[in-house]
Amino acid sequence: MDSAGAAGTVTREHLLNAEPGSQLRLLELQDRDTHLAQIEHKVRTLPEAARLAELASRLLRLRDEITAAETIAADLRLDQARADADVEQVRERSRRDQELLDAGTINDSKQLQSLQHELGSLARRQRELEDIELEVMERVEGALAAVRQLTGERDQLEIEQTEVTSALAGLMEGITAERDATAAERSAIKTEIPDDLLVLYEKIRVDHDGRGAARLYRGQCEGCRMQLPPSEIEVLRNAAPDAVIRCEDCRRILIRTPESGL
Repeated sequence: MDSAGAAGTVTREHLLNAEPGSQLRLLELQDRDTHLAQIEHKVRTLPEAARLAELASRLLRLRDEITAAETIAADLRLDQARADADVEQVRERSRRDQELLDAGTINDSKQLQSLQHELGSLARRQRELEDIELEVMERVEGALAAVRQLTGERDQLEIEQTEVTSALAGLMEGITAERDATAAERSAIKTEIPDDLLVLYEKIRVDHDGRGAARLYRGQCEGCRMQLPPSEIEVLRNAAPDAVIRCEDCRRILIRTPESGL
C-alpha cells in the first residue's frame, strides 16, 4: 500500500478526536476493567467455592442414603420383633408342655407319648426360629452399622462445610473490598473521558472480550499482538495527536505513548 492509500485508510478511522491525555486515561480505564474481569474470574474459580459445591452435592446424596439406610434398619427391627415373638411363643408352649409332663398328672401312655413328641417338635421348631432370629439380628446390626458409617461421614462433611464456608467468607470479604475499590477508581476515571470516546470504548469492549483499548508499543498492538506494517506506522506517525486510532486487525482503540515506536 502506498502512503496515499494508507493515509486514506487512516482518515476513515479519524472520525473521532480526543485529547491525548483523555486517550491515555482510556488505558487506565482498560486496566481497571481488566482487573475487574480478573476478579470475577477469580470468584468463579475459587477452589473453596468448588469444594463447597462438591460438599453440598455429597451431603445431599448422603442424607438420602441415610434415610434409605434408616428405613431398612427400621424394617429389619420389625422383622426382628416378629422373630422374637415367634421364638417366645414356641418357648412358652414348650414350658407349658414340660410343666404338664413334670406334674405327672398324665397317666395315659398315648397322651404321654403325644406330649413328648410335641416337645420334640417344638424343640426343633424353636431351633429353626432361633436361627431365623439370629440371622435377622445380624442383618439389623449390619443395617445399623451402615447408618452409623453414613451419619459419621455426614457429620465430618458438615464440619468441613462449616470450615470451608468460613474460609470462603473471609476470602470474599477481601475480594469484595478489592472489587469495590477498583470499581470506584473506574468511576473516577470515567469522568475524565469524553462521552463519545467512552461510548466507542464500551462498544468495542463488549464485542472484543472485555478489551476496548490497547497500547501501541514499539509498533505492536498490545490488544491482538500484531505488528503494524511500516506503511501504517508512518501514517500513525503523521496523524494528529488528538486523532483516535483503531487497530486495523482487531479494531480496538490504539493508544499512542512515547514507547509506541513512532
